[in-house]
Amino acid sequence: MWKPLAAFVILSSAVHAQPAKIVGSWLGTLDAGPQKLRMGLHITGNDKGELTSSLDSLDQNALGIPVQQTSLTNNNLHLDIPAPPAQYDGALNSDGNELAGTFIQGAARLPLQFRRVDNLEAPGRANRPQNPRPPYPYDVEDVSYENKDVSHENNAIHLAGTLTLPRGQGPFPAAVMITGSGPQDRDETLLGHKPFWIIADYLTRRGIAVLRVDDRGVGKSSGDSFRATLDDAAGDVLAGVEYLKGRKEIDPNHIGVIGHGEGGTIGPVAAARSAEIAFVVMLAGTGVTGEQVVYRQGELIQRAAGASDAALAQTRTLQETVFGTIRTEKDEAAAAGKLRAALDRFGLPAAAVDGTIAQWNSPEMRSMLVFDPAQALSKVKAPVLALNGSRDLHVSPQQNLPAIAAALAQGGNTDFAIMELPGLNHVFQRCSKCTVDEYSELEQTFSPTALAIIGDWIMLHARGQDEK
Repeated sequence: MWKPLAAFVILSSAVHAQPAKIVGSWLGTLDAGPQKLRMGLHITGNDKGELTSSLDSLDQNALGIPVQQTSLTNNNLHLDIPAPPAQYDGALNSDGNELAGTFIQGAARLPLQFRRVDNLEAPGRANRPQNPRPPYPYDVEDVSYENKDVSHENNAIHLAGTLTLPRGQGPFPAAVMITGSGPQDRDETLLGHKPFWIIADYLTRRGIAVLRVDDRGVGKSSGDSFRATLDDAAGDVLAGVEYLKGRKEIDPNHIGVIGHGEGGTIGPVAAARSAEIAFVVMLAGTGVTGEQVVYRQGELIQRAAGASDAALAQTRTLQETVFGTIRTEKDEAAAAGKLRAALDRFGLPAAAVDGTIAQWNSPEMRSMLVFDPAQALSKVKAPVLALNGSRDLHVSPQQNLPAIAAALAQGGNTDFAIMELPGLNHVFQRCSKCTVDEYSELEQTFSPTALAIIGDWIMLHARGQDEK
């Protein structure tokens, strides 16, 4: 699934040639396959030749991702965005009124052409009433630690995050948050929403410490999340658990994990590897292979958008072609060549071919597609809470919740709760249309009902374990 773009704020610039010619407002459209996103670019300069600019995703009203560098050299504009890792390279025409270029994310190269406009009103920030506001009744600390158990990496992975600690007499139970697929920051920021921040705020106010962490290659964490398999990600989670065990404020016997989407699948993998994980919360986690999840996801999203049966069949054929190639060809480079040859027969634009290969042929997605969550779930002995929204189009509750329950029961786990929450979408918002496009329109970031269920369940199990 194409990850929705956020807006980018260009923080600082190095200018090499005639910055005045690039100054102004620009409007373009990013063709991201099923989505076409209007992009607004604002560039200003000072008398020292320094540029300041901002790039907004106008249709998504998402702001705030920083860009490390922007440069203008011989009419060529370059923007470097660290998280999610992306670049834009565009050439200014001789009239100074158009930028023709490419937005690059991983191996995906998507055309993005801007034209100069007299005025471009950037959208105001969407109202996010659940975002926490200081002063906080708990302590907030930036932390970092390393995952040294990385056999295929040259160096240990450096992980950075935020730890929120209740005040008062500890030690306290704690949770490590696990984000969904692709590069995500510690708040799992999406379209101006910061669900992990809201979950952490709620739980910490109830006496539960929370560690939320930037994914590999995001923020202050090293590495590359696209190159990390599910097992690698589980190792990062266990490094977080080990870090919390060394904190005097944390009860080492009551450290659990809370994962969303792919993170809801990674949590049980980590718990299957370590008996030190005291509980597992799966938010829209999966119970069947990633391949089966994506087939159902594609159908649900397209039907919600009014697609015809013919369009659904064409998408399924394309998916089967891609996934079949990845499944049978273990070598990543060889698979890329075979995928390109296969996708060319579908008559797709070059950018769509590049994007599809980049999306699905990475180690992260390869491991997700073939992994059967039942293998890990059947080994988890810790208590498990699995929640899904009834209107989730990405991870179908009807497909996954029964499979999660069956795998846990087969492994002999008797302490688990499976709940389908009415009227909530994939990111646990109370929704109306419940389509992907509605995420940014909704003011609610995370259902208060879901928050209460998570908090009550964790506190009950923390007390229950004390009584055993």
